[in-house]
Amino acid sequence: MKKITAFFMALTMCAYLAACGSTNEETTVPQTETETQQSTDVQTETETQQGAVEESTAEESQSQPTKETQSAEETQPEASEGTTQAASEEESAQGGYEDNFAVDSAAAAEFAEQIKEAVAAQDLEALADLAAYPLYVGIAEDGVSSREDLIALGAEAVFTSGLSASIEAADTQNLTPSMAGFVLSDGSGNNIIFSVVDGELAVQGINYE
Repeated sequence: MKKITAFFMALTMCAYLAACGSTNEETTVPQTETETQQSTDVQTETETQQGAVEESTAEESQSQPTKETQSAEETQPEASEGTTQAASEEESAQGGYEDNFAVDSAAAAEFAEQIKEAVAAQDLEALADLAAYPLYVGIAEDGVSSREDLIALGAEAVFTSGLSASIEAADTQNLTPSMAGFVLSDGSGNNIIFSVVDGELAVQGINYE
């Protein structure tokens, strides 16, 4: 009887242990699945973040050449403007007219009118400002080397009646250029000659009959 009771107790213990092992296994399996899923989620999230960083870096790399190209395009007009300005300054330094034949009729007429105004007003200083030196003046034996020398001759000596009348009657609209310049007169020997000096028009001679 005792053997039978012991046998049944042993069976009961085995059954109990088997049940506990099954429960423990079932508990462990879901836990393992959960850990695997969490690990997979973490790995996926990390890969996603890395992908986003790489994509952002690629976009920045693509946009950087565009900015550099834009900067180059913005710099080019500035360089072009600087070149144009330098060329303009160089042209001004070299002067406006290459020779007498490069002067248009309107510019010649305008300068001739300034001479006529100075002679009509007997304004020797104004005429002196229009001249280039040394200047040939028929009444000065030694010539005139400066503005002061011309003014020192005196308006009465320079603006003779013959010169004044000839300049007053001169036609400023039909002046013809020559190697010597433009002759402003009524056709007589009393005249004022002007020509291009250092790129600008200037009086170079005052002649008398």
